[in-house]
Amino acid sequence: MKPVVAIIGRPNVGKSTLFNRIVRRREAIVDNLPGVTRDRLYGEAVWDERPFLVVDTGGFLSGDDDPFAPHIRRQVEQAVAESDAVVMVLDGRQGLSPFDRDLTLRLRSADQPVFYVVNKIDGPAQEELLHDFYALGLEPLYSLSAEHGYGVPDFLDDLVAALPAPQPAPEQIDPEAVRVAVVGRPNAGKSSLINRLLGQERMVVSEVAGTTRDAVDTLLQRQGRAYRFIDTAGIRRKAKVDLKLEKFSIIKALKSLEACDVALIVLDAEQGVTEQDIRVAGYAHDRGCGAVFVANKWDLVDARTLTPHQFTRELRESARFLPHAPVLTVSALTGQRVAKIFPLIDSVFAQYTTRIGTGVINRIVTEAVQRNEPSMHKGRRLKFYYTTQVSERPPTFVTFVNHPEAVHFSYHRFLLNQIRLQTGLDQTPLRLIFRQRTGKIDFANWKKNKQKPKSKKTRRKKR
Repeated sequence: MKPVVAIIGRPNVGKSTLFNRIVRRREAIVDNLPGVTRDRLYGEAVWDERPFLVVDTGGFLSGDDDPFAPHIRRQVEQAVAESDAVVMVLDGRQGLSPFDRDLTLRLRSADQPVFYVVNKIDGPAQEELLHDFYALGLEPLYSLSAEHGYGVPDFLDDLVAALPAPQPAPEQIDPEAVRVAVVGRPNAGKSSLINRLLGQERMVVSEVAGTTRDAVDTLLQRQGRAYRFIDTAGIRRKAKVDLKLEKFSIIKALKSLEACDVALIVLDAEQGVTEQDIRVAGYAHDRGCGAVFVANKWDLVDARTLTPHQFTRELRESARFLPHAPVLTVSALTGQRVAKIFPLIDSVFAQYTTRIGTGVINRIVTEAVQRNEPSMHKGRRLKFYYTTQVSERPPTFVTFVNHPEAVHFSYHRFLLNQIRLQTGLDQTPLRLIFRQRTGKIDFANWKKNKQKPKSKKTRRKKR
């Protein structure tokens, strides 16, 4: 268990820039627009061979018209309570603010060490900008530039020196955690669903679409298995995306699909299946991850007009390219059927990581070809020589054919369906690749022509 460092401060003082500088990756979205970060964002960092976790938080304001302000304050307070050290970031260019005074007063009673950082000091010539902040009675003050790295090494030296040593975890968490990306349209209830699964208010939740902007990771251990949930920004139609910031958020959401094992595709059951829902499902299909359709807000659906069976049938008709994805109707607000999500994730993940023996997959393909022979190609019959599984996540098979370009897509689909039927892999995507066989060998005469190694007695006679 690594020590935790929480980065706090008012909006637009450079908290996310400092976070990225410490973790040495562009994990947090950075923009000049205040209020970009809303959720807690965790990242791993190492300095002077000391590992620790860094938490980026939303901008803290004691009183603000922003509808997210109360949620953000709660997130900041929780992050501080969970941390072993706090870093309060101040803006050296804008000077001292009444909000800085208010937050400083709150931190005076903190049990953990607090480091006060004056950001946007780009060099020794700007050190005089610190004078205003001495009025807070704080010492020492660290001057640095999170963007350019000035002063950061000295600050990190003192920070890691004050951190407690890493403690052994009470329970060993599987390093191969199941990576679950929660994706969908804006305001479909993705963050609410994760909060319900975690049993705590981990994500900022609001009725305003576009609340989540970063792709936020959250670890959870349940019944001996570790899960890494990734809450992503809502993916809306390109024509609706006008803010540069939102475009970055959607790109991060799509990258989360590439890195996940299972995608929970969250739909708003009250609004029904929309074109954008199918487009989001298509993103998951193109990236080859396992998928589970989760129809949220089922408590708002009139059972007299729509049943789960009718909703599933409509969804299957619209998303024919994902026939293997299970469908579950839930309510994140009431908790209805939410507990069934974990067994579905486990089932999909088990199939997603399955490996089939070469003998088994060869037998399945051979019997399928014998039952339904492929079409002719230029007067010659297509021949399927050999099939093997080359990878998993998802299970991927390669079949060597005399004319791979001549295999019709319908026959391709037929072979995939036969593999699903014979192996029971009905909840995971499968990939079947056709390749040209190279290096032909005459197996009938191979043994006859093969030279036998000479015996030791023969070699001694030659000497």
